Amino acid sequence: MPFVNDQSPKADGWQLRLWLWLRPLLQPLMRRVLRKRLAQGREDPQRMGEKLGEATLPRPPGRLVWLHAVGLGEVMALRPLIAQMRGLAPDLRFLITSTARSSAGVIGQNLPEGAEHQFLPLDGPDFGARFLDHWQPSLSVWSEQDLWPGLICDTARRGIPLAWVNARMNDGSLKKRRRLRGLYRDVMARFALIEAQDARSAANLRKLGATFVREGHSLKPAAEPLGVDLNALTALQATLAGRRIIIAASTHPADEAVLIPAFRDIAAQDPAALLILAPRLPARADEIAAALDAAHLSHARRSLGETPWPATRVWLADTFGELGLWYRLATRAFIGGAMGETGGHNPWEAVCLGLPVIHGPNVANFAHDYAGLHAAGLATEMPPDPDALSAALAAPLTDAAAKAETLVSEARAALQPLAADLVALIGDSP
Repeated sequence: MPFVNDQSPKADGWQLRLWLWLRPLLQPLMRRVLRKRLAQGREDPQRMGEKLGEATLPRPPGRLVWLHAVGLGEVMALRPLIAQMRGLAPDLRFLITSTARSSAGVIGQNLPEGAEHQFLPLDGPDFGARFLDHWQPSLSVWSEQDLWPGLICDTARRGIPLAWVNARMNDGSLKKRRRLRGLYRDVMARFALIEAQDARSAANLRKLGATFVREGHSLKPAAEPLGVDLNALTALQATLAGRRIIIAASTHPADEAVLIPAFRDIAAQDPAALLILAPRLPARADEIAAALDAAHLSHARRSLGETPWPATRVWLADTFGELGLWYRLATRAFIGGAMGETGGHNPWEAVCLGLPVIHGPNVANFAHDYAGLHAAGLATEMPPDPDALSAALAAPLTDAAAKAETLVSEARAALQPLAADLVALIGDSP
């Protein structure tokens, strides 16, 4: 039997009752905020109705599992869990929801079999009712930190079982949420299963009011390979044959300030080296191109349809959804977000394709993950120093593919008990 909460929630405290009372009053404001975001280009006009609970796809027949995560990285991490659940119950269908616009296009190219994507509705009662009336999920699974109190309560009132997986709560997140401890306590009481991704998160969730929480595993190490256009991959492998290719993924200004001078040194020693630079925000492409010009590094831009010539030193990958292509072309990956205050980005999408990774010193968001990768010889930490980074990028490669395959296979196997528990929560519900 799964370790679940089988107790009815106690009487709700004032914080949750206040939010549930305010929800209908705030719906007009939610609509206005959504229209403002649309005018700013931050919403997809073709799919904005989804955030009001208006479905743009039909509900598939049979048992439907609804999984939610806030953004692209969190959504992509759900894929191995979906694969495990489908292995146990092949009839299941899946609805993945997210809130960030950037997640939609990429997950659309990487949807698991039997899955669809929609945006999560805003936390108004009419929006939630419209969403639940259409999709009628058999199970609701929430991931990481993005919890919507009203929608969770709406779901629980309909008798739909709820689970919170891959739950993450570091000390900083706990500090921000302590004032709303009563709200979180009452919301967490609705979940039949809560599994934290590490011991610290489990402890902090208990401090926040969770009375039943178990320590599990992060979903990210079980990463499924990102999708790729095989025709594009084959063509580029032929075009770039003989070149040493480094991918710098999800970079920020602090990363580029170290990365660009480091690669300039590499290019001076190896004219065939090529850096594929994929910034976290492709809209920064003009700014990055100016920095490359100042460093006298010739470059091509993917968004303009430009392909590297033999003399091109940097390919600026200012597009969304092509990391699966870049990782397969490269022999080494630099993962951004750790040279500044961001806290690092997910290394597992590179590792699961056999690439060793290099990162900066601040990996607070993935400290546990990087500890395991360092122990396996699959990660190297660099201080924010161009000379040190240049030496690491140019160092001889170890045989990383076999080590990576072992780690990822072990992580996928570790998800099997969680997948079984989630399927058990569904039971025979339609």
